[in-house]
Amino acid sequence: MPSLILFMELAAIAIIFAGLPLLYLWRKSGYSFFQKLNWVLVFMTFDLIVFGAFTRLTDSGLGCPDWPGCYGTSNPFHALSDIQQAESALPTGPVTVIKAWIEMIHRYLAMTVGALILVQVSIAFSKLKSLGKAPLFGSLGLLLLVCVQGAFGAWTVTLKLQPIIVTIHLMLALVLLACLTAYAQQSWEQKYSSVRTIRIRPVSAQLLTLSFIVLFTQIFLGAWVSTNYAVLACPDFPTCLGSAWPETNWREGFTLWRQLGLNAQGEFISPVALQTIHWAHRLFALLVLVVLGTLGWRALKLATPVLAGLGQVAKLLLLVLLLQVITGISNVVFQWPLFAALLHTAGSAALVFCLVRMSYWTSWQSFIQKKMA
Repeated sequence: MPSLILFMELAAIAIIFAGLPLLYLWRKSGYSFFQKLNWVLVFMTFDLIVFGAFTRLTDSGLGCPDWPGCYGTSNPFHALSDIQQAESALPTGPVTVIKAWIEMIHRYLAMTVGALILVQVSIAFSKLKSLGKAPLFGSLGLLLLVCVQGAFGAWTVTLKLQPIIVTIHLMLALVLLACLTAYAQQSWEQKYSSVRTIRIRPVSAQLLTLSFIVLFTQIFLGAWVSTNYAVLACPDFPTCLGSAWPETNWREGFTLWRQLGLNAQGEFISPVALQTIHWAHRLFALLVLVVLGTLGWRALKLATPVLAGLGQVAKLLLLVLLLQVITGISNVVFQWPLFAALLHTAGSAALVFCLVRMSYWTSWQSFIQKKMA
């Protein structure tokens, strides 16, 4: 059972980490403090997702095998003897000094995001009369979401990197990024906020909704590949083990509740199941390219001087799509290099950001058309 002292020490670390961006925002001129804080939260969450991928890809997820501290302490310095003892007992195991620091820095960043959301809630509450209830309810929803995300972070450790738990942990991080972006892009402190005036054209709404569904499905498949260590199950491209359609076992590959490296019967998962996991992600990528590519192309055609931002987001969306293709192929051809894998995760987060931003510009296009009618 974690002690009160441990929680106090971790809270102090979170306050220090959160205080640095808050001090920067306080001294930086332009825009309101509340608006700047909201966008800093988007930036910090994006960084947290990328660093979480770094933690997973360096096998540091169990660098500190307990939670929320490291061997009952707030940092690896205090747990150095326990870490060295575990490393000596199992030199190739998950616990090393470097991995412990990577894991704890990831937790510190997560605590920082949580602390900044608490500040966001406080500001929204203090401005209840001028801003209304919507910003407060929105920030409380974000606080609840980050708490659920923290719970899955804890289960990631206590359930020993069970694939479905780690996958949901990543999915929730991307949902948090999407919600923070949607929150930040609202003009809360202006008389009219786009959240109150959204009138997306039916065709645009359908394509955008489809894009969100397709993207999050593909991200789930990609996370399932990563958490099952199936990236190299098909070591060639564009075929898989020289076959245009490799042998598959969908039942074993997509049994969700099971331990890492094992199937539902508790036996070692078969290479065919890992091939299936990898192949599903690769095939679904074709649908993602078609749907998101169509969305980006249509958004470019809809962009006007008044909606220049829509064109910029569309260009970014198409660029990131290209990056995802390159890094995805690189992960296979170059045997899963760390840099390419990190870029692939960052690209997924960037695509989520682009879709949320595109919904903002699309809504404002319809808002302007309504005002002109």
